[in-house]
Amino acid sequence: MIKTLMGSIRDYMKVTVATPLLVLGEVLCEMLIPFITANLIDAIKDGATVAEMLPTAGFLVLIALTSLAFGAAAGVTCSHASCGFAKNLRHDLFYKIQTFSFANIDEFSSSSLVTRLTTDINNVQQAFMMIIRIAVRAPLVLIFAFTMAFIMGGSVAMVYLVIIPLLGFGLFFIIFKVRPIFSRVFHKYDALNESVEENVTGMRVVKSYVREDFEKEKFATAARDVQMDFTRAEKLLAFNNPMMNICVNGAFVVIIYLGSKLIITSQGTLFDVGQLSSIFTYGFQILMSLMQLSMIFVMVTMADESAHRITEVLAAEPTIADPAEPVLEVADGSIDFDHVSFKYSAHAKRQALDDIDLHIKSGETIGIIGGTGSAKSTLVNLIARLYDATEGTVRVGGMDVRDYDLDALRHQVAMVLQKNVLFSGTIAENLRWGDPNATDEEVREAAHLACADEFVDGFPKGYDTWIEQGGS
Repeated sequence: MIKTLMGSIRDYMKVTVATPLLVLGEVLCEMLIPFITANLIDAIKDGATVAEMLPTAGFLVLIALTSLAFGAAAGVTCSHASCGFAKNLRHDLFYKIQTFSFANIDEFSSSSLVTRLTTDINNVQQAFMMIIRIAVRAPLVLIFAFTMAFIMGGSVAMVYLVIIPLLGFGLFFIIFKVRPIFSRVFHKYDALNESVEENVTGMRVVKSYVREDFEKEKFATAARDVQMDFTRAEKLLAFNNPMMNICVNGAFVVIIYLGSKLIITSQGTLFDVGQLSSIFTYGFQILMSLMQLSMIFVMVTMADESAHRITEVLAAEPTIADPAEPVLEVADGSIDFDHVSFKYSAHAKRQALDDIDLHIKSGETIGIIGGTGSAKSTLVNLIARLYDATEGTVRVGGMDVRDYDLDALRHQVAMVLQKNVLFSGTIAENLRWGDPNATDEEVREAAHLACADEFVDGFPKGYDTWIEQGGS
């Protein structure tokens, strides 16, 4: 899965690699600040003058500005990397869908594919952004802060070492409980999108039959399902912050007790106020890094399911593809069905078409009559190889349709579909779907042959009239 997704980084690899390196520079600068501050506090306590402290103070300002520069640069490169990665991933996913056959679309459903192209990619983008920046920063801060705290405080800093496994166990338990919920919720997102898609597409029918209340209730049910699952997940995740605060604040109490006792008993020879101050600073950094890690784990857990759904589409093989040596020309208009049977799914119990033996000569006009659902459209779909026959052979121009180049076959087998679709654009642009290079005269001739020219000419802008999806 990771290898598949990494293939979408491509031209954004440089900024992707640069981000963790810049974060490393930012963290190193941040780790030096408490160390120098501790020495400065001890120097003040020992009676250092302002003039003696100025070089150290200037060095602190320089380190802070350097850290700021590294952080700002990391933010810029991270934004470019994550947005570019999401752009490429959308491109790859959309292009993959264009290769799908009708059978592939049936398997995923259009509403599910829309969810994967939008919500799922957004989740993966957010996780990617966190992984290359915060997921690098948090462990580095955790390791360096604990190391520096140990250097400054010795055995006192070991208190932090006790709480880290406790927090890790608590976090693992929460994620273990939350992950199945996220797995379910994205399937419910598909149902939610399907409800919206059906309602918008069939808006005229909904209003004509006064079914708004029914559609509202259907949408509300789908929305409630999503809300309930997210609420369950949020309830579990809500334990994260209190658990961290209890552990870390408990650690601070122990450190205050041990540090103060050590300062008093040793009279500042073994442990001093500056060291105690730096340990608290490093403690806050450890707390922040642990909170960032928990946030990363939650986001990655959510994105993991999205990533699986995306790679599921990217890894899917089209059920219909060009042969190794395709035929590019259709000899004539003859059509032959040699004992053809077809079913829409391998698991289907009955055939949509069963042992069809039909032979149509080139130039013949044939009418196929049958009731609704008797597979008339299915029969025609096999001619242009929109589906492949389950058994038997379909021939066009004397050749098995599976031997043709798909573009060549579909360009030379003209179909007027039962359910026509109009896309956003002008009337002329929609007419040119059959031939992108058609002249204005050819566009008008096509409309005339379809008896649509009088209707189109009735618009003020004629063939340049803009229409929305569905023809509105």
